[in-house]
Amino acid sequence: MIRWLTSLFSTTKTEDNTDCMKKFLIVGLGNIGAEYVNTRHNIGFKILDHFAKKESLSFETVKLGALAEYKFKGRTFLLLKPNTYMNLSGKAVKFWMDKENIPLENVLVITDDLNLSFGAIRIKPKGSDGGHNGLKSIHQTLNTTEYTRFRFGISDEFKKGKQVDYVLGDWDEEEKAKLPERLELASEIIKSFGTAGLENTMTTYNGK
Repeated sequence: MIRWLTSLFSTTKTEDNTDCMKKFLIVGLGNIGAEYVNTRHNIGFKILDHFAKKESLSFETVKLGALAEYKFKGRTFLLLKPNTYMNLSGKAVKFWMDKENIPLENVLVITDDLNLSFGAIRIKPKGSDGGHNGLKSIHQTLNTTEYTRFRFGISDEFKKGKQVDYVLGDWDEEEKAKLPERLELASEIIKSFGTAGLENTMTTYNGK
């Protein structure tokens, strides 16, 4: 009887772990409010909005954010747009990781990056916050820098002292024309992260 119970417990635990490994938290960083919708700093929100529209998903207002669920090839993707504003993003990330029992290796954070040219893609398994308030909050809350981040280049074409205005400014006309193609690529990356794995995704998409 004891041996049977032990076997049953072990099987249940293995199944639970397997389920956890098939669930992914995709976090798009941004700020809530109409004035931020089309700003460079909100590319994380924009990518998730594009993905949701493409896959006919709806976001639901939940604790600390807006959430949409997408199922693909046996995986569950939870798309999260924190409503905490950028500098408290970590609070929302940790809450949903804990609530859904999602391991750190299954978290993908999408953010803007001034150090990359417009539309450039850089996927990394860890790294510094680079002065980004959203990443800084996640580092402090999770107490680690070892989570995957998907950096989307917004370039650094601003005059001295105008960084904040640039980051919180709207895309220019040339960027707007090129955005649709880059958003499509970003959608592919999200799916690849959950199905092909991090290493294959980096090999396929970094530098594109």
